[in-house]
Amino acid sequence: MATRRLGIIMHGVTGRIGTNQHLVNSVLAIAKEGGLPLANGDRLLPDPILVGRNPEKLAALARAHGVARWTTDLDAALADPADELFFDSAFTAGRPALAMRAIEAGKHIYLEKPVAPTQAEAMAMLAAAEARGRKHGVVQDKLFLPGLTKLRLLREQGFFGRLLSVRIDFGWWVFDGEQVPAQRSSWNYRQADGGGLVLDMFPHWRYIVDGLFGRPTAVTCQLRTAQPQRRDERGQPYQVDVEDEARALLDLECGAALEINASWADRVRRDDLLTITVQGTQGSAVAGLHRCVAQALGTTPKPGWNVDVPVAQDLYAQWAPVPDVVVLKNSYRMAWEAFLRHLAEDGPNTTSLLAAARGLQLVEACHASHTERRWIDMPVLTAG
Repeated sequence: MATRRLGIIMHGVTGRIGTNQHLVNSVLAIAKEGGLPLANGDRLLPDPILVGRNPEKLAALARAHGVARWTTDLDAALADPADELFFDSAFTAGRPALAMRAIEAGKHIYLEKPVAPTQAEAMAMLAAAEARGRKHGVVQDKLFLPGLTKLRLLREQGFFGRLLSVRIDFGWWVFDGEQVPAQRSSWNYRQADGGGLVLDMFPHWRYIVDGLFGRPTAVTCQLRTAQPQRRDERGQPYQVDVEDEARALLDLECGAALEINASWADRVRRDDLLTITVQGTQGSAVAGLHRCVAQALGTTPKPGWNVDVPVAQDLYAQWAPVPDVVVLKNSYRMAWEAFLRHLAEDGPNTTSLLAAARGLQLVEACHASHTERRWIDMPVLTAG
C-alpha cells in the first residue's frame, strides 16, 4: 500500500460554498482521514493550493484551516506539473476561459456548475479536454443528498412501478434588501454576472432528472421576474434583468411528465426548500434534502370528496418514512470522491462535461420556449 499525492489547484474557494463545502467538508476532510482509499489499497491524498485575487482573504483562509499553500498567481500555479487537477467555483461567466487555460496547461478539470453560460462553450471545453486526454467533471452534489438517495433506492427496487409523473418544487423568499438584507448575492440577479434562476439551478435539475428518472425529450417553460427592483450588498438600488421564477413542464423518455416550479419569491409551506414528488402505478414518494416518505399501492387510502365538511383524514399520517439504510457522508464530499476515483483509477464518470452540456441544453431550451412561447425538443446530446 502506498500514498499518492494529488495536487489540486482550488480557484475561487473564498466564497461560502467554496470554503465550506469544497475545501473544508470535502478536500480537507478527505486529507485529514489520510486520503481516499483506492481499490488497490493505496490512498489518494489531496494537497490543495488556494488561488484567487485577494491575498488577505487567501492568507486568512489558509491559516484558519491549516492549508500550507496559496497564491494569487494563477499562471504559476497552472505551470507547476506537481499539481494535476484544476478546480473552479468562482463566477460562471469567467469559468470557460479559466477551464481552457487549465486544459492547455495539461490539467484535469473539475468545475462547479454551470460550467459555462452556453451549451456551445461547454461542448468546446469538452472537445479541448478530450483532445488533450484530460479527465473532466462537473459537481453533481445533489444526487448524494440523503432524500434523493432514498428516492434512487426506491426506483431501483421497482417500488414505483410504471412512472407516471414527477414534480420538483424549489425555492424560498429572497428579501429585496429594502428593509431586510437579501440572503442571496446580487450577482444572482444580473445577467452580465451569470445570474438568473434557470442558469443557476436548472443544470441541477437536469442531472437529477437524468440520474433518477431518465432523459427529458422536450420542455415548455414560463419565466418571470417577480421582484424587478432590489438593493445590493452596499444598499444601492439596481434593476433585475433576469428571471427569479421559472415553471417548466418536461416530457420524459419513459413517458412520464415532469413539472418544475422554482422561485426566489416563494413563501414556503411544504416539507423542505426542495421537494421532489414521484407518482407511480405501484407507489409514490416525496423527498426533501434529507427525509423521504412513501405510500405503496397496498396502503393507499380511498379519500372521499365532500365540500360541505372539513377533511377528516390526516393525509400526512398516511405516508411512511423511508428509513436510513445507507450511511452517507457530506453530499459535496461524495461527489468529490466519485470524481477522484475516476481520476485515480478510471472509475465510472457520469459527471463529465457532456453531462454539464446537457444541463445547459435544458437551460437554453427553457429560455427558447419562453421567448417563442412553444414546446422545444431536446435531442440526444453526444460528444461527437
